[in-house]
Amino acid sequence: MRYFRVRDGGESRLVASDGDVAYDLTADGGPSSLVELYRIRSETGRTVDDVARERLDEDETVDLSAATVELPVEPGEVWAAGVTYRISEEARREESGKPDVYIDVYESDRPEVFFKASPSRTVGPDEAVGIRGDSEWDVPEPELGVVLHEGEIVGYTVGNDVSSRSIEGANPLYLPQAKVYDRCCALGPCVASVDDVPDPHDLEMTMTIRRDDDVVFRDSTSTAEMVRTCEELTSYLTRHNVVPETTVLLTGTALVPSSEFTLRPGDAIEVTVEDIGTLHNGVITV
Repeated sequence: MRYFRVRDGGESRLVASDGDVAYDLTADGGPSSLVELYRIRSETGRTVDDVARERLDEDETVDLSAATVELPVEPGEVWAAGVTYRISEEARREESGKPDVYIDVYESDRPEVFFKASPSRTVGPDEAVGIRGDSEWDVPEPELGVVLHEGEIVGYTVGNDVSSRSIEGANPLYLPQAKVYDRCCALGPCVASVDDVPDPHDLEMTMTIRRDDDVVFRDSTSTAEMVRTCEELTSYLTRHNVVPETTVLLTGTALVPSSEFTLRPGDAIEVTVEDIGTLHNGVITV
């Protein structure tokens, strides 16, 4: 199933979709968030979808097309992995004066895993992501997001790891400033359960960027091109590192605009991951 959080008046509600119908799980005192649903799963030993199915009620359906869809899950932290696709390694070499750093990471046993965002820096569907006012070269990075609860993979979402290539390219030690700032990360529109995504390593991913109604970038790839698995990346994230109860790990990108492209305020970014959904975000300067 796919899980959405929608706004109904002043209240957030948890909605589960089986692909045909969306059901309000919060009705009659049910869980109002995915974290609550994950806790029930942990306590009972059942799958997330099994817990949700017990609350499906034909009388409590939701029209998602008319609903205000919000950030589907509020992770305590968002982390990210880098240089997990060949094209990403090539792009990093292009932007940097120290290209060997990225070659070493791509070929190394240990992946690059870094802190990406706190809850206050993370936006949801149809909210604007940010580009830094002190950066000259900014790009979106569409990624498959792995949702963890108590360190275990429980679902997948769509992520946008917005980055300053000019700051990171000046010196790899500037990576935190290139990656972590206001509105630097977007997640949504939903979380698909592990049962709903048979193979996270074989999903088509597409990104389209529009400017003044013109398409200025469009490309597709497959998560099959990743040189790391979601399980491997998760294992490195959680080694000797206690992560929050609910955490999202972005798994890297293979859709990299050319060096002539930079995001501008007013751009519209659309990221689609097969079997999960499409994440829409505008762009502002922060």
